[in-house]
Amino acid sequence: MKQYLFTVLLTAAVTLALSWAVWRLSLRFKLYPGIRERDVHKTPTPRLGGIAMFFGVVTAFLVSSQHPFFQIFWADPRPVYAILAATALIVLVGVADDLWDLDWMIKLGAQFVAAGIIAWFGELQIYALPIGGIAVWSGWVSFTITVFAIVIVMNAVNFIDGLDGLVAGVCLIANGVFFAYSYLLVRDTGASTYFNLASFIAAVLVGACIGFLPLNWNPAKMFMGDSGALMLGLLMATSAIAITGQLDPAIIGDNDVFGRSQLLGAFIPILLPIVVVILPLLDFGLAVIRRMGAGKSPFSPDRKHLHHRMLDMGHSDRDAVLIFYAWTSVVSLAFLLMYIGTAQEWPGDYLIGVAFGAVGAAACLVVTLLPSRRTAPRPKESV
Repeated sequence: MKQYLFTVLLTAAVTLALSWAVWRLSLRFKLYPGIRERDVHKTPTPRLGGIAMFFGVVTAFLVSSQHPFFQIFWADPRPVYAILAATALIVLVGVADDLWDLDWMIKLGAQFVAAGIIAWFGELQIYALPIGGIAVWSGWVSFTITVFAIVIVMNAVNFIDGLDGLVAGVCLIANGVFFAYSYLLVRDTGASTYFNLASFIAAVLVGACIGFLPLNWNPAKMFMGDSGALMLGLLMATSAIAITGQLDPAIIGDNDVFGRSQLLGAFIPILLPIVVVILPLLDFGLAVIRRMGAGKSPFSPDRKHLHHRMLDMGHSDRDAVLIFYAWTSVVSLAFLLMYIGTAQEWPGDYLIGVAFGAVGAAACLVVTLLPSRRTAPRPKESV
């Protein structure tokens, strides 16, 4: 555990230092776009925070290559090299979009290429769905499912990037919970070591988000932009696939390993990686339905995301972000408690997690529907 803590602190320190440097350079050379109609902020703000986060992530990987505790996933370096190559590609395209506003088809094509690099060259694919012993035997089916899963998560995370500190905080919470889950899952499957690629990526992302938040907290000095949001989504999807998508379905369904609740023992390992990004996925799904229903591209921008709606309800920018944090924490921690309860055979198994989720959701619903201040609805803005 100390090695993971060191990874978090290292990534956070490097990201923070580079974020300050990128911010200063962006201001000096005026590397920031103008205000768009759908933007919430009112002054031009640099969007190149993803560069600092990327180099923070790369630094952590380079240091891990020299650390004996992490040699378990450097023994075969192909997956790591594929992850770094795909991340570099998506950050480059994201930076170009942050500066020059690329066509959405170019960005989507780059996302599929990046996902393909991880699935094909890195051989990180969804080989099994731990639901009732389902296994994906076809190579092309596995490859296709993996690529689409990565692209969907990338866009889901990017879609909620609309308020100061929103993406960084949500991803910090989500990856913190996923780290705990992956760490426990490896232990419960009888592995001889707790060091694995999925937990390492989650720890790195926690560090990157911690390091970036000081400059991104309201009022933000800098945004992570598409480069940072797409990178977070890419790595979050990859970490989930690296552990959950390659588990043996027979092990997941074994009550001796995952507790007395066969139903939750089979479903939670595949549900929890999805639950930690449930809000981005919900916002993404609603946006796609909304835009396609209006005859528009699913990637055409608008001002109808969940965070925009919360502002229109009367929440302040900071309150809306904190409510998103609360929802993410409640839902993801509830499922983590269910997993721990079934694995450790707590009294009632998963009922503690259910109770926590019910109480937490009720509290979140109250603060969501009753804003701390009432203001006139913000005017709707056209694309």
